[in-house]
Amino acid sequence: MAATGALPALARQLTTLGGCTHPIRLTGHRTEHHVNTITGEIGPALRRLDSAELPAGDLLVRCGNRRTTRCPACAETYRRDTFHLITAGLRGGKGTPETVTAHPRVFATFTAPSFGPVHNRPSGGRACRCGRHHQETDAALGTPLDANRYDYEAAVLWNAHAGALWRRFTIHLRREIAHRAGLTQRAFRHHARLSFAKVAEYQKRGAVHFHAVIRLDGPEGGHTPPPAWATATPDLLTDAIHAAAHKTTVPGPVIDGRAHTFAFGRQLDIRTIHGPDFHGDASLNDRAVAAYIAKYATKGAETATGTLDRRLKFAAELAQLDISPHAERLIRTAWALGARKDLAHLRLRAWAHMLGFRGHFSTKTRRYSTTLGALREARAQWRRLQAAITRGEAAAHPQPVGDAPAPQETTLVLAHWTYAGTGLTPTEQWLSASLAATETTPNPRLKEGAHV
Repeated sequence: MAATGALPALARQLTTLGGCTHPIRLTGHRTEHHVNTITGEIGPALRRLDSAELPAGDLLVRCGNRRTTRCPACAETYRRDTFHLITAGLRGGKGTPETVTAHPRVFATFTAPSFGPVHNRPSGGRACRCGRHHQETDAALGTPLDANRYDYEAAVLWNAHAGALWRRFTIHLRREIAHRAGLTQRAFRHHARLSFAKVAEYQKRGAVHFHAVIRLDGPEGGHTPPPAWATATPDLLTDAIHAAAHKTTVPGPVIDGRAHTFAFGRQLDIRTIHGPDFHGDASLNDRAVAAYIAKYATKGAETATGTLDRRLKFAAELAQLDISPHAERLIRTAWALGARKDLAHLRLRAWAHMLGFRGHFSTKTRRYSTTLGALREARAQWRRLQAAITRGEAAAHPQPVGDAPAPQETTLVLAHWTYAGTGLTPTEQWLSASLAATETTPNPRLKEGAHV
């Protein structure tokens, strides 16, 4: 390849991946034509992209995986997008007015109940129940003190019902706020709206819990001021969250005569944003909250418990994997429960690697702020503009300004792409690693800690 002079061109194609190491390979073509919007006449092809003419032989598209264990580069993009999404709902921007900073908002953490005592690091310098003082890196943290008495069945089913529990909680929360405002549930939506953004995190024991920004808005979300009630404060929101969380339950299946019912754990932490932070020694500002939530948007069960980051095809695969006995037993429990016909709707075998949890890691209400899709589209438009500038086309096709009439031509795009595989060839891997090393090499002219 180097002999034919294709190596520089391949390097340019790989740089468009932004460091993605498992891109999707597509074969096909894309053609752009000018179309007269008045006559409908289609002009000759302006540009044509054929995968066979690309240096890699295929069109390479970023995998977009949010897991840092699968693709660090794409996970970092996802983390940054989540950070901007959360921040926009706290301080405004990207279509959300800055007046949203005056709305009552809190940062809340909802935990799972106990399924049995586990090794932990109690506050105040106290020892674990086992009598030891565990270090932060101790592999025993989160594992049961007695595995034979730990309720693995309930732990897996809790994860499987966590999403339904959250949905039920939001219904109760609206009712609680309406009750405190002296409104009916039907009238509440004409006075206020509840907006939130949340992320799921795995504790070391393998149970999911939720971190959420919850905001009280006017009837049109962040674009309208919060209700004018004198009680519309973070204190009202906090009180209503406590009441709703304690009332929320979801009925579960009956297995071998045992009826399961799911609720949040007793540990419920609610902090007013701009109040004390997690350590009680600084302000809990919007940036700290957004960074905290975004950090967990790229992590899964594999990060906390050392389990898997991809699906299993057969339970026999577990014998060949290097995972902890606790994680393995959780997975095997999910696999066994997944064989039951009455639990088919939970799809526990498909989500055994996630210990039963099949919900979205990052979710939000429609009116909270912008969307991840909008952020991706803005980034794609910027890249297209940069490509047009490189080709010298931006000046040739200026955008309409003010009341200038719209052009009588539009662009018709005809494309046909077929999946051809995933990943890079050995040569592409070597070149991509070389490019990454070059990008991360520090510039000696920059002072330590400086930002470009």
